Amino acid sequence: MQLDFGINAGLVEELYAQYLENPESVDPGWRAFFEGKNGGASAPVRLPAPAALPAVQPHVLRPVEPGNGKKTNGEATKTLEAAFARTLSEHPTSTESPRDLQVLAQAALKARVYALVNAYRVRGHLFAHVDPLNLPPATPPELDLTNFGLVVEDLDKPFPTTDLAGVPPVLTLREIIRRLEETYCRQIGVEFTFIEEPEARQWLQQQMESTRNRLTLDRQKQLRILTKLSDAEIFEQFIHKSYEAGTKRFSLEGAESLIPLLDLLIERAGSHEVDEIVVGMAHRGRLNVLANIMDKSLREIFAAFEDKDAERHLGSGDVKYHLGYSTDRTLENGKNVHLTLTFNPSHLEFVNPVVQGRVRAKQDRRLADSTPDARRRVMPLLIHGDAAFIGQGVVAETLNMMHLPGYTTGGTVHVIVNNQVGFTTDPMEGRSTRYASDITRMLKVPVFHVNGEDPEAVAHVAQLAIDYRTRFGSDVVIDMYCYRRYGHNEGDEPRYTQPRMYAAIDKKPTVRQVYVRRLMELGQVTEEKAEEIVVRRREALAAALDEVKQKGFAPVLYSMGGVWSHYRGGADAATPDVPTSVPAEKLIALSEKVLELPEGFKAHPKVLPTLKLRHERLVSGEPFDWGTGEMLAYASLLAEKTPVRISGQDVQRGTFSHRHAVLRDVETGASYAPLSRVAEAPARFDAYNSPLSEAGVLGFDFGYSLDFPDGLVIWEAQFGDFLNGAQVIVDQFLTSSEDKWHRLSGLVLFLPHGYEGQGPEHSSARVERFLQNSAEDNIQVCNLTTPAQLFHALRRQVHRPWRKPLIIATPKSLLRVPATSKGPHRPVSTIKDLSEGKFQRVLPDTSGVDPADVKRILLCSGKVYYDLAIARETRGLKDVAILRLEQLFPLNDEIVNALAPYKDGTPLVWVQEEPRNYGSWYYILAVLQQRIGDRLPLTCVSRAPSASPATGSRASHLLEQKMLVDAAFVGGTR
Repeated sequence: MQLDFGINAGLVEELYAQYLENPESVDPGWRAFFEGKNGGASAPVRLPAPAALPAVQPHVLRPVEPGNGKKTNGEATKTLEAAFARTLSEHPTSTESPRDLQVLAQAALKARVYALVNAYRVRGHLFAHVDPLNLPPATPPELDLTNFGLVVEDLDKPFPTTDLAGVPPVLTLREIIRRLEETYCRQIGVEFTFIEEPEARQWLQQQMESTRNRLTLDRQKQLRILTKLSDAEIFEQFIHKSYEAGTKRFSLEGAESLIPLLDLLIERAGSHEVDEIVVGMAHRGRLNVLANIMDKSLREIFAAFEDKDAERHLGSGDVKYHLGYSTDRTLENGKNVHLTLTFNPSHLEFVNPVVQGRVRAKQDRRLADSTPDARRRVMPLLIHGDAAFIGQGVVAETLNMMHLPGYTTGGTVHVIVNNQVGFTTDPMEGRSTRYASDITRMLKVPVFHVNGEDPEAVAHVAQLAIDYRTRFGSDVVIDMYCYRRYGHNEGDEPRYTQPRMYAAIDKKPTVRQVYVRRLMELGQVTEEKAEEIVVRRREALAAALDEVKQKGFAPVLYSMGGVWSHYRGGADAATPDVPTSVPAEKLIALSEKVLELPEGFKAHPKVLPTLKLRHERLVSGEPFDWGTGEMLAYASLLAEKTPVRISGQDVQRGTFSHRHAVLRDVETGASYAPLSRVAEAPARFDAYNSPLSEAGVLGFDFGYSLDFPDGLVIWEAQFGDFLNGAQVIVDQFLTSSEDKWHRLSGLVLFLPHGYEGQGPEHSSARVERFLQNSAEDNIQVCNLTTPAQLFHALRRQVHRPWRKPLIIATPKSLLRVPATSKGPHRPVSTIKDLSEGKFQRVLPDTSGVDPADVKRILLCSGKVYYDLAIARETRGLKDVAILRLEQLFPLNDEIVNALAPYKDGTPLVWVQEEPRNYGSWYYILAVLQQRIGDRLPLTCVSRAPSASPATGSRASHLLEQKMLVDAAFVGGTR
C-alpha cells in the first residue's frame, strides 16, 4: 500500500529512515506499521523517497522551543493524527485488514505518549520547583494531556515505556507521567536534550530517570549534610553576633547548601581518582568556604576580623574575603585531595581563566611525568554569582576554551550561587534570558537547576555533575537557586530596592531549619541531636575567638613550597644576574637540528629558504634577524630541559610572519613544530594559536605561570594596544599579585610596539600603564632593540631564581628588516653576541663618538633609536651620543654608569615616539633624576600631547616622525 501523510510526511519519513537504519530504534507500533504486517505476511510500506535522508537520532519526535516557527510536540502529534485520519478515509477499508487499522491506531496513540515523554524531558525544567522564594509553577498547558491528543480515560491504559530507564516494559500512562514529574519537575530541573553527543545525552537521561532524580541516602549521609549545613549557618551567625553590624563578610546565609554541595562534590570527585581541585570563586561565601571546606584555621580568620597587625599590612595585602588558601583533605576512602582556592579580587569572574590556566599547568606537568588520566585527575571548580556569570564577557571567553587544544582542562564543574539579584539589580534588568546559565548553551552542556533549600537534591546534582565530567570530559553546570538573607553586604539595606523579595525572605526559616524539620519527620534525627551539632560548632568558634582576643594570633607566613621552593620574589638587586651565553658550536648544532623536517613533509616553498638563510648566516658569523635570536633562545632552553609555552593570536606563524614556529604541509595540512626536535624530556615546545580573546587568554596564561615557574611561559598580543582588552588581568593580577597575595609569576608578555603609520590601535603597547603600575620591583619592563637582547632576556628570565612578570615591547617593522640589508644601524646580531654576550639594561653608544666631545646626549628606548642613529650618520654629527635604555624598570645604577663618562651640564634629552602624555616620559622624569640629580639637565622630545596614541594617516605619521627626529638634534622641551 502507499499512504499519503500530507504535510507531516517529513516526520514519518524521518521515522522511516531511522527504521531502515535500525528497526529496533523505533517504537514497536511504528516498527509493525513499517513492516506492513498483514495476516503474518510482510509487505514493506512504500513511502515517498526523499533525495537523501539524513541520519537521525533516536529522539525523532523531539519537541522544539515555541516561537521559532516550528510545530510543538502537541501540534506535530495533532498533525500526524489528521494525516492518519485522512489516510484512512482515502483508502477503502476493503483493502485494509482490521489488523492494519488497529496497528495504525495503536501507533498513533503511542506516538502521542512518546511526544508527551519527550516534552517532559525538554520542557520539564521550566516547571520544576527550583525557586525557594516562590511556589511551584502551575501545571503548564503545554504538558496537559489534551495538548497531545490524549484524554483522561487514557491515564489508566498501559503503554510501552520504550526508553524510560529503570521501569517495567509497560506502565499505565498515569504512572509514566508520575515518574516524569518526579524526575523533571520536582526540585531539580535539567536542560540536557540539546547535548549533541547521543551517548552523553542518553547516559544522563538514564541516570536521572532510573533514580527519579533523587538520591537514596542513609542516616549517616543525611547527618553529614546536616552537619555541614549547621557549620555553614552557625559560622555566619557567630560572626554576625561577634562583630559590629556592617562588618563586611559577604554572608552565605540563604545559600548554605553550597557547603554540603562542595563537601559531597569533593568526595565524589575523589572516588573518581581526582586528587587535585583548583577552586575559583568571588567574595560571597568565601570565608565560609575557607572555614568549612578548606579547613583554614578559625583563629587566623578571626585575627583578620580583629585587624590588629597594622604594621604588617602597610601599603600591601588584601581584604580577607579575597585571599586564597591550599590544603590537603582526607576523604572517607582514606585518599587525599589537594584543594587550592585561588585568590580573587572584586572583579568576580576574572578569576575563571586564571583557574583554568593553573589546572592546565598542573595537568601538563603530570603529562610530562607520564601520569595516566592527567586531565581527569586535576579538576577546575568555579563558583559563580548569577548576575556576574551572565553579565561579564570573560565568562564567555573562558567557556569557549573548553575543547580548544591549548586550553582544555578536561571539563569544569560550574556552580552558580543564584541569589536571584545582583547587588540591587533584578534579573529582568541584568539579563535578556530566562536563566543566568543560558550563556552555557553555546557549549551544549548539561545544566542542573536545583532548589538550594533542598540539600539532598543539591547533593544529587553534585554527584551527577562529577560523574558526567569524569565520563565525558565536559563542562557541567549546577544552577543553585537560593537567596541572600542580607543585602549585598551586611551594611547594605536590600529593602530599598527589593522590598517584596525581602518580605518573603524575612518570613523564611533557615535552610538548616527546613532540613532539620524534614529529617525529624522521617525519623532520622531528633531535635536534641540536631541541637547537639549546633552547640558543638558554637563552642569551637567561641574557643577560637576567645583565644585570639586573649592571646592574639601571630600571622601565618606561608612559604612557597613545592615547585616554587627554588624561586623567590622581593628586590631585584638582591638577586644577581646569571650567565646567559651559549657556546657557538651548541647554537649551530641546535640550528641544524631545527632545519630537519619529517620525511615527506612539504613545507611552504617560501618558508624553507628563510629558515635556511637564518642558519647559514648564523654559521658564517654574519648578522641575523630577530626571528633567529628568538628561535635560538627557545631552542637552547628546550635543550636544557626547560619547557616553553607561547600562546596568543596567530603565534605559530607570528602576526608579522617572522616566527614560523609551526609549519604546515602544503598538501596534507599536517603541522610540525621544528623546535620540538631539540626538546629534551621532560621539556616540550607548545605554541598555541588562541581564540580571538585577550582577557581570557592572558588570564589563562597568567594562571599557567603560577604553577609552572620552571618553564618559559609567554603570551603575545597581536598588537600591543590589544592588551586594552585584558587590562583587568594586568592590574588586578599580573602587577599586584605579589603585593596582595604573596604569589609570584614569571609570565612574559610580547607586545608589538612602534610607530609605523598604521593608526592608533597598531602603534602603542601602552608602556606608560606598566610604568605607572611599577613599584617594589613587581615587574620588568623592557623595550629591546636587538635579537641578542631578546635572546639573553628570555634566558635570564628562566635562569635567574627571581620570578617577576617580564613585559617586552617587541618590534614590528624591525622584524622584517633583512639581515642582508646595508648600513651600520640595523636591528641585527651575530653569533658572537649570543655566545659571549649578556643582557644589558643599557646599551651605550658604540659609534666611536668621544664622550669628551659630546655636547648632547639622546636617551631613548626601542625602535626610535634606529631613526636617530641614521639621522646622526646622515648629518655627520660627532658630538651627539645616543644611548638605549633597554630595561625601563627596574632601573638600577647601570644607567648612572652609562652616563658617567659625559661632562656635567651636558644636555640629556629623552626621545620617545609617543605623544608626551603616553610613553615613558613622566616615569623617566620622576625616576631618572632621583639617580643622576641635576648633573645632566633633562628635557624631552616627543609628539604633542594627544587624546589618541597615534595618527591614522601614513603621510601625517611620516611628517611627525621627521619633526620628532629634527627636534631631537636641535632642541628639546621640558
